Amino acid sequence: MTLGPPQSTNAQRLRPMTLEAPLRGAPGGLWSPARRGLTVGLVLTITLVAFEALAVSTIMPLVARDLGSLPLYGWVFTAFFLGSLLGIAIVGGVIDRSGLALPLGFGLVLFGVGLIAGGLAPSMEVLVVARFVQGLGGGAVPPIAYVAIGRALPEHLRPGMFATLSTAWVLPGIAGPAIAGAVAELVDWRFVFLGLLPLIALSGVMALRALPRTTIVLSGEATAAAGRRRMRDAFLVVVGAGLMTAGLTEGSPGLLIGLTAVGLALLLPAFRRLTPAGTLRLARGVPSAVLLRGLLTFAFFSIDAYVSLALVEVRGLSATEAGIALTAATVSWTGGSWTQARLARRLGPERLARAGFAVVALGIVLTALVLNPAVPSWFAMPAFAVGGYGMGLSYSQFAVIVLRDAPREGQGDTTAGLSLSDALGTALGTGIAGAIIAAAPRAGLPLASGLAVAFGIGATLATLGFLLAPRLRAAR
Repeated sequence: MTLGPPQSTNAQRLRPMTLEAPLRGAPGGLWSPARRGLTVGLVLTITLVAFEALAVSTIMPLVARDLGSLPLYGWVFTAFFLGSLLGIAIVGGVIDRSGLALPLGFGLVLFGVGLIAGGLAPSMEVLVVARFVQGLGGGAVPPIAYVAIGRALPEHLRPGMFATLSTAWVLPGIAGPAIAGAVAELVDWRFVFLGLLPLIALSGVMALRALPRTTIVLSGEATAAAGRRRMRDAFLVVVGAGLMTAGLTEGSPGLLIGLTAVGLALLLPAFRRLTPAGTLRLARGVPSAVLLRGLLTFAFFSIDAYVSLALVEVRGLSATEAGIALTAATVSWTGGSWTQARLARRLGPERLARAGFAVVALGIVLTALVLNPAVPSWFAMPAFAVGGYGMGLSYSQFAVIVLRDAPREGQGDTTAGLSLSDALGTALGTGIAGAIIAAAPRAGLPLASGLAVAFGIGATLATLGFLLAPRLRAAR
């Protein structure tokens, strides 16, 4: 079977799809015998990623005190997401060529190597490199999860699966920040990284055994050339985003303008080639879903990485106490995700995504109030929880739209484009916010001033997403 008329003897070909278990047509729900393994495997993998993300956000104020270099604080998060950009772009093509198991296994190995390097890091610079390696491995997880859901589950079960995966953040959200803060304060922050290693083996084995053996394998020189182009473009996106962040971190106006301009010149054309046609011009339907997913993650994660910093350095809380705010947002995110699962059929993903943007904007504004000493510090917990609830409402809607409307034989590339936008938004959000926050002390301003500007940018972009969300509805 071929994809269109062959152009040459080396034309791209589609090998027959193999199905060990016809999960998509199996009766029952997510926990039926035919689907239980997939559900458990994906939940365990997401749990690992969730614990790591929340743990690092919680302990970073202590890491910065130990290793120094506040200007590199934001780079610890940005490096992870830059690595994710490269990993996502690579894995998208690999999925369409060789299935799901190989990229997931390789990704988990890289994730473990990054944890080891991070736990042993003697300086902030080494920690930044370690986080980049972690990101390379972690970037494999979202596209694999999306494609596994798209290939194994019928459309009516997908919102419930996304809600279930969101629930995988509950245990790490409740226990993760408190455990990470306590370990970092009572023992050493390095054990937070190294202690996650056993979980990799457990979740990796479970997930690999559970993945559906549904493969659509593309072969030929055309596919190999496409893979090389993806690698090149992914590298350009990473370099461009890195140059933009570096330019914003520099105190010199000349370097700021020059590096930002070069970064944009490299990033935008490559991003356009890696995402569905019309993404940068916000074409209706799938292209808008891809771009607005990145706008959402930019808005939320431009403050998520710095809530702990605000509570520890501005309000004087301990890392353990500050972690409670992250817990509140994680639990409320799960609540929002289950809300969307119940309302998905009645309201549709487009309306839920728009509502989520509005709630995220409100949550960011409320959280920013904690920078005022007159507002009690405990207010950060319910305030940030509002933002988390908005993320739960909206985050999975973009994937629902993509899985519903994208052609099945290109799901790897399309979902990789969605994850790429997600990671790019997060990387730029954390990087730009980190640069603004670090610039405040250099300019002789209090840290709270930089945090206030960063929070303001996040709220503005969430509001912009609310205004643009009608573009999610495909043209009739």
